[in-house]
Amino acid sequence: MKICVYGAASNEIDRSFLYAGEMLGREMGKRNHTLVFGGGASGLMGAAARGIKEENGYIIGIAPSFFNVDGILYENCDEFHYTDTMRERKKMMEEESDAFIVTPGGIGTFEEFLEILTLKSLDRHNKPIAILNTNGYYDNLLKFLEDGVKLNFLKQGNLDLYFVSDNVCEILDHIENYSDNSSHIDKTRFK
Repeated sequence: MKICVYGAASNEIDRSFLYAGEMLGREMGKRNHTLVFGGGASGLMGAAARGIKEENGYIIGIAPSFFNVDGILYENCDEFHYTDTMRERKKMMEEESDAFIVTPGGIGTFEEFLEILTLKSLDRHNKPIAILNTNGYYDNLLKFLEDGVKLNFLKQGNLDLYFVSDNVCEILDHIENYSDNSSHIDKTRFK
């Protein structure tokens, strides 16, 4: 299975986050999954790539060509695709992937998660989305989404479109056992 991993590009984060990213990559490799990612050499992107490479897993990097400068991109990808823009990058990552894992990250990761969640809520895809909530990093964002439901900005069903765990094996088990038989669009929200 091709799994897209979104995550931080920064190395200036607590080592526990990087360790979780490496664990995710290693477990993906052990389970013969392919990593699809933004091609970064640092942060959680680089950690996941190094982890999967340790298990001889396959890596597909996707990045805009303006990132192709020394030290920015992970050099040991099995495939690398360059795009002109960040939007093209996200689209290619979405099209290449069978599932999505959101690891701790910054504004780019938030944007990627919210876009892939929006597309699922609009029935543009029915692929599993999982959040690796290392050290409770996403607790506030998850509460924010829950508050959106309480205030009627979101439907309860939107919260069912993703799975959350701080355990790498639980995340991958969820993805591997995901059933795509049902439509997730809430047509009542258009009334």
